[in-house]
Amino acid sequence: MVRKQFTDEVIEEMVKRMDSQSPPHHFEFQDPFWILITTIMSHRTKDAVTDAAARKLFEKYNDCRGLAEAKYEDVLQIIDKVGFKTVKASRVIDTARLILEKYDGHVPQTLESLTTIKGVGRKTANVVLADGFHIPSIAVDTHVLRISNRLGWAHSDNPDKTEMELRTLIPEKLWLGLNPMMVEFGKKICRPVGPKCTECSISEFCDFYKKNKK
Repeated sequence: MVRKQFTDEVIEEMVKRMDSQSPPHHFEFQDPFWILITTIMSHRTKDAVTDAAARKLFEKYNDCRGLAEAKYEDVLQIIDKVGFKTVKASRVIDTARLILEKYDGHVPQTLESLTTIKGVGRKTANVVLADGFHIPSIAVDTHVLRISNRLGWAHSDNPDKTEMELRTLIPEKLWLGLNPMMVEFGKKICRPVGPKCTECSISEFCDFYKKNKK
């Protein structure tokens, strides 16, 4: 169970400091469909590469129908620098076809429906809900998982369990934007290897820092 010393006021202050120290990166699209496609491609791929690939797909296909009718070889060439490109080329086409045929070209607005799409887990679904529909959601990727457990916000190496702990602990008004902010914080400050604890603006609240400071 998450300890109760993290009051709403303390958490709000921590989020404010993290946000100030590492402003979030946001995908350039606001359309839920392209946020979904971009997020699918983003796994194990740098933001700049993902953004460039998504932009090229949009410029060529424009919408769900256009991508649904795309040829695999053409999409593969466009997303050539994206990690796991052969899998993702098929996946984005299949996703577009499913959205077109099952949802009349409109991305569903529920976690339950989104996670029925092949390759879309809770993390991707929550990103789409938060960024595409502004529905308060918490997406737990490797950065959010690591930071939450280091801080003491969560105590699980399971992303779904961590999400549930965070939903209980963090005030809902802070959910939107939490994932992209923590991702940047995880890249710049709370890194997997060599975390910059002495530069961290929230080290005074952090279990990891308290245990490891010299």
